[in-house]
Amino acid sequence: MTRQRALIARILRDASKHLTAEEIYHLARQSMPFIAVGTVYRNLKLMTEEGELRRIETAGGPVHYDANRSPHGHLVCRVCGRLEDLAVPYLTPYLSRCTGESVPVYDLRVDWICPACRSLSAGERPPSCINQLCTYSK
Repeated sequence: MTRQRALIARILRDASKHLTAEEIYHLARQSMPFIAVGTVYRNLKLMTEEGELRRIETAGGPVHYDANRSPHGHLVCRVCGRLEDLAVPYLTPYLSRCTGESVPVYDLRVDWICPACRSLSAGERPPSCINQLCTYSK
């Protein structure tokens, strides 16, 4: 594994949210100032193809990357783009029973409206949650 790829893996593993390629690039430059943006994109593509990362697409927003390889889905806010993990216990065995095949991984995306956006008054702009975690208590 190259130093660049190891750095990208560490950044994603230590992140408290799902990161975009640009966010990963900016964080990587803090440790490795001469890393090229193309190197980050190339490694993200390889790591996704090899199953080390999950690529999460959001409608109208940037692609995010997830190093959590445990079975789970994602909630995506239709208003601000907020992205959160969604644990769905027993979905993998259920899908295996339904298909009669082994289902080692699945991709589940659930569109929703996050609590911060639900609380907006008519005409009010959503908080700047895109690519960030909104601050609220569950």
